[in-house]
Amino acid sequence: MSTLRKRLARAALIVLAPVLVAGCGINNIPTKEETAKAQWAEVQNQYQRRSDLIPNLVETVKGYAAQEKSVLVEVAEARASATQVKVDASTLTDPAKFQQYAAAQDKLSGVLGRLMMIQENYPDLKSNQNFMALQSQLEGTENRIAIARRDYNEAVRDYNLEFKTIPNSFWAAFHKDSKPMQMFEASAAAQSAPSVSFSPTAPAPKAQ
Repeated sequence: MSTLRKRLARAALIVLAPVLVAGCGINNIPTKEETAKAQWAEVQNQYQRRSDLIPNLVETVKGYAAQEKSVLVEVAEARASATQVKVDASTLTDPAKFQQYAAAQDKLSGVLGRLMMIQENYPDLKSNQNFMALQSQLEGTENRIAIARRDYNEAVRDYNLEFKTIPNSFWAAFHKDSKPMQMFEASAAAQSAPSVSFSPTAPAPKAQ
C-alpha cells in the first residue's frame, strides 16, 4: 500500500509540477517578450505602409508643384534614409540602434508634414482626387503609427517591469537571452507643427 501511495504521489507531482512552475511566474518574461515583439512588428508594418505610399504621393505633387523641388527631394531622401536603417531583434535592446531607427522615422514624419502643406499654395492640387486619396491614406497611416507605437510602449513597459519587480525578477536568471527593451519617446520636432514657407524669393537690388 505504501508503494502505491508513493507512486501516486510521484505521478501527481509530475502532473502538477508544470502547473506550479507556470503559476509562479517563470514564464512571464518570455511571454511578455513575445507580446512586445508582436507589437514591434505592427509598428514596422505601419512604417512600411507609409513608405509604400510616399512614391505615389511625390509623383502626384510633382505634376502640380514642380517648383517645390527642394521639399520633394527632402521627402525622397528622408524615405531612403528611413528604409536603409536595418532593424532586427537586437535593435529593441540596443539604445543606439533603436534611437537611430526612431530618429530616421521621425525625420520622415517631419518632411511629410511639410509636403502636405504644399496643397495650401496650389488650389488645383487640393482638388486632385489622387492627391486627396493619398493624403487621406497617409493621415490614416500616421494615426495607425501613433497607435502602434503606443501599444508597443505599453507592452514594453509591462515586459520591462518583470526585470524590476520581486519575485518576477528572480526568474531573469533563467532567461539570460532576454533583456529590457527600448521605448519610443516623442522627439523634440514632434512637439511643434511642421513649417514651410512658399514666399517668393526677393529680387536682388538693382545696381545704382
